[in-house]
Amino acid sequence: MNRLLHLMSPRRMPLLLAVACILAVAAAMTMQQVFDYRPCPWCILQRMIFVAMAIAALPGALIDSPAVRKASAALVLLLALSGVAAALWQHFVAASSASCDMTLADRIVTGSGLDALLPDVFAPWASCADAAAKLLGVPYEFYSLTLFVLGAVTSLWLLLRRG
Repeated sequence: MNRLLHLMSPRRMPLLLAVACILAVAAAMTMQQVFDYRPCPWCILQRMIFVAMAIAALPGALIDSPAVRKASAALVLLLALSGVAAALWQHFVAASSASCDMTLADRIVTGSGLDALLPDVFAPWASCADAAAKLLGVPYEFYSLTLFVLGAVTSLWLLLRRG
């Protein structure tokens, strides 16, 4: 129990969250490169949000300042909530759409330039309907949704705790 409390320290939680976000992107890349899962713009947008969450969480883990921890947690919370929205939209709306062209996700991915800079990681290769896939019987976006919710809860906990 003492070890669990040590892991839940205000400095370790952002680091654990950053690592989890990077592992989520690594898992998505493995599914894409090894198992030929082709991502749609909504998949790529979620990858971008995971990378942004990891980057936003690092100052909270590396800088010993309550103000920095709070600011970092607030930014991660906003990103996590946008990830929740993206995952839910992908599942309930985009997965039944024949095309993702010119959707919000497509415009954000294209507008960022990351699809041209790092196409193996950030370029969409499928339509939303074609990218609808399951892993162990669970829609892939629900795994993202779970991590986004955990990120939001963690960030909220960090924001509401004293010190």
